[in-house]
Amino acid sequence: MSIGLEQEIVDRQVRDRAARQLAASGHRLPRLQDLADPHGARARMPADLASVDPDSADARNLFRVHWHNASDRRALADVPAHIVLPSALTGIDAKIIVAVGNRFPMIRAHKVLAAYGCLVPRLVTGQFDPTYHRAVWPSTGNYCRGGVAISTILGCRGVAVLPEGMSRERFQWLENWVREPDDIVRTPGTESNVKEIYDACHELAADPQNVILNQFNEFGNYITHRAVTGPALERTFRAVQGDGTLRARAYVSATGSAGTLAAGDHLKSALGLDICAVEALECPTLLLNGYGEHNIQGIGDKHVPFIHNAINTDYVIAVSDKASDALNLLFNTTVGREFLASRTDLGQDALGALADLGLSAIANVLAAIKYAKYQGLGPEDAVLTVATDGSELYGTEQDKAAHEQFGGNFDALVAAEVYGRYLLGVTTDNMKEMTRPDREAIFNLGYYTWVEQQGVSLADFDARRDPSYWDDMMAFVPIWDGLIDQFNDAMG
Repeated sequence: MSIGLEQEIVDRQVRDRAARQLAASGHRLPRLQDLADPHGARARMPADLASVDPDSADARNLFRVHWHNASDRRALADVPAHIVLPSALTGIDAKIIVAVGNRFPMIRAHKVLAAYGCLVPRLVTGQFDPTYHRAVWPSTGNYCRGGVAISTILGCRGVAVLPEGMSRERFQWLENWVREPDDIVRTPGTESNVKEIYDACHELAADPQNVILNQFNEFGNYITHRAVTGPALERTFRAVQGDGTLRARAYVSATGSAGTLAAGDHLKSALGLDICAVEALECPTLLLNGYGEHNIQGIGDKHVPFIHNAINTDYVIAVSDKASDALNLLFNTTVGREFLASRTDLGQDALGALADLGLSAIANVLAAIKYAKYQGLGPEDAVLTVATDGSELYGTEQDKAAHEQFGGNFDALVAAEVYGRYLLGVTTDNMKEMTRPDREAIFNLGYYTWVEQQGVSLADFDARRDPSYWDDMMAFVPIWDGLIDQFNDAMG
């Protein structure tokens, strides 16, 4: 099974053909270095980028696939967009710093970064021919949208594979971007049905035109987030830190594909913090080797991704989708915001910033609060996390939650109950501080998916136990950047 770790051009003829096609459209590709530090002296950003619509299929938007986009999504921000949640909202003294992902181009979610990191190494090594291949993007949410966006910009067909029960907003976006209606493959189930996605991809892989870019085992996903998201979060923390007294105690991220979680490997090395993996209580895969269904969209479960560095995970924290669904209502309805304004004295800017938190972001925040309470953190401590997307993707989910949880009657009294129960009432249950045997148990759980079901060799599976295996992955960043430079040169 290919895991996309090639270090040289595999097929120069295919590479050159791809370069010619993209050159005709005026394309140029950013390096990972450009995305990790767009302000850097060596960054090569288009001079006219501010004039480009961030939601268009313009090749220059590839240079916006990073965390430094300003609130207008056109300008370049000095510090990555973030929120420092006030204690009046969280009920704790520790600072929760949330990197905001809805500033990313095209899809308003950070998964477009992972999609770029998975496809571009294939493109510049001559393994993906945009004149022939279709890029297939298996996902439970935003990754397939990011993949379709990248595919469209590169002039090839992108095929989205996702559960039929995901939010209507996801499908509306896809319907406007795919080349053909059958480029959207709807699989049975919802967020927890990853196996069904794999099954569909097995069928699609029978066609040689289809290249499966499975975020759950593509190391481009891991490498890109560790190289780009990790430094962005470190930069954000140091900006908030100011005089240097604030301590970074943990990085909290939903498991999902384990791509975003990879930023923790950078942050642990740079800041000495704990890595906390978040999952849905209704499907406690890592916590209890469990199963189930839930609505924290975009985090995946019922398996351990191949690119999850399980041996480096310090905590597993479970959060109920009832909490994330209810808080989505509290944060994004008139009734909810009016209650928060009266109860917490939050200003309009702080209230408006809550719209930057999608369902998985809310789950991350709740897990961060649980960690802070478990550790007894104070005002000198900080917990870092991410908002992979914003509330704009979950308007229909608000309506659903209002009817299913509250009988369609989300009033001020219910808002008060939600605030008290799901924010101030956060407890430290359903979390585990990992021992070495706990980490090994999570690692071993992945055997059933990857060796027995997906055909990974036992040697390749076991190699990932060694911490140096993951550190060595970062050697691919300068290699791929060099290949991107060669590709850009080939375009002329």
